[in-house]
Amino acid sequence: MFRFKSLTSRIVFLHIVAVAVAAIFLPLLLLWLLNSEINQLHREAMRDQAADLGQNLSVDAAGKVQLNLPDSLKGLYSDAYGRYRYDIYDADGHLLFSSHREAPRLPVSANRISGASVTKLLGGQTLRILVAEDLSHRDVIIDDIVSNFFRRVGWITIPILLILLATDILIFRRAVTPLLRASEEARSIGPARTDIRLPTEGIPSEILPLVTAVNQAFDRLEEGFHVQRQFTADAAHQLRTPLAILRTRIETLDAAKGTRELHVDIESMSRIVSQLLEIAELDTLVLDPGETADLRAVCAEVVGSIAPYALAQQKDIALRGTDNPVQVRGNAEMLQRAIFNLAENAIKYTAERTSVDVEVHDNGSVQVRDCGPGIAPAEQGLIFQRFWRSDRQRTDGAGLGLSIVRGVVDDHDATVRVENLPSGGAQFTLRFRLAKAEPAAS
Repeated sequence: MFRFKSLTSRIVFLHIVAVAVAAIFLPLLLLWLLNSEINQLHREAMRDQAADLGQNLSVDAAGKVQLNLPDSLKGLYSDAYGRYRYDIYDADGHLLFSSHREAPRLPVSANRISGASVTKLLGGQTLRILVAEDLSHRDVIIDDIVSNFFRRVGWITIPILLILLATDILIFRRAVTPLLRASEEARSIGPARTDIRLPTEGIPSEILPLVTAVNQAFDRLEEGFHVQRQFTADAAHQLRTPLAILRTRIETLDAAKGTRELHVDIESMSRIVSQLLEIAELDTLVLDPGETADLRAVCAEVVGSIAPYALAQQKDIALRGTDNPVQVRGNAEMLQRAIFNLAENAIKYTAERTSVDVEVHDNGSVQVRDCGPGIAPAEQGLIFQRFWRSDRQRTDGAGLGLSIVRGVVDDHDATVRVENLPSGGAQFTLRFRLAKAEPAAS
């Protein structure tokens, strides 16, 4: 089977096939209809003639059938004219009258007379009247119409169909012109020109949903390019400052001084790079719908791993809530990263000699509380943005921790809520979807 990459070529080829089929069968159909109509007229004429003959039949006093033809009918059925003939049979198939002198005595079931027949009840007798036409003397005009149909009339169907094909091609090319313009516009779309959209004016209604969906996809791609460009610029800006400071300190470093400060700078840069890598992993994360994690075990691991960091700053961290496993839908490693960043942020802002609480609940939620200054209401909607910090002068973070939390929440179709506690401090609440309990084995 032919395969065309071009939609125009495919439709034109199918049109040519349709025209060829129509050019062959249409004349044959017309000829068949013409013959059928001629034959129908012939049969009706024969039946009318048979009925006229029946009007001239009568029965005498002895019960014998008589045929009294007027002169006009005698000439029509005469041997000299030779075009029409009639035969009249009784109920037993015996020939009573015939226009031919040497007509055979044939039973009704065996007669070969071509034409039409009628039955007439006369004087208690059933008579069968047969009328036929000698086709060798058939009407010359009718013969010419049938025999010369293809030569004189039938050929005209082919150029008519070709004209229709050419017209269809022109109409179709005009219809796809908007699509050709849209394809020209699409060729100019690239990373440097993400603002271009496919035109929708004049697009056929059947194609418009596709063009609209493509434009919406371009909108999402443009937004993604913008986010990536902004992210790259912000990351470069955040890394440029500590690198410059580190370079300066190395250049002025005394062998006996500055070692501690150098380690602090390197640790800060390592933390920023680690968070950038976490964000990059979140951007490409595809969760398995059937993956589950034990939220209680995840929180226990986070508390155990971050406890030395809290104790080094004269602060404490405690795991509270349920002691039972809490199965939620999600990736254990990503959940751990989100809760770790919340706990680290809480330790950073809580007051010395206070505790950060990580509380797990059976409903699939976890709360992280600190005893710090809280978060201003105007800033609660901003803290999850990348590189956002309320105090731009601080150098102990890049403002990426809470954006990682937001990324994990979005990927897991979860929720995050922040509020200030009446006793002071802030509380972050993460709520994940509980995993469906597996049926117990019988």
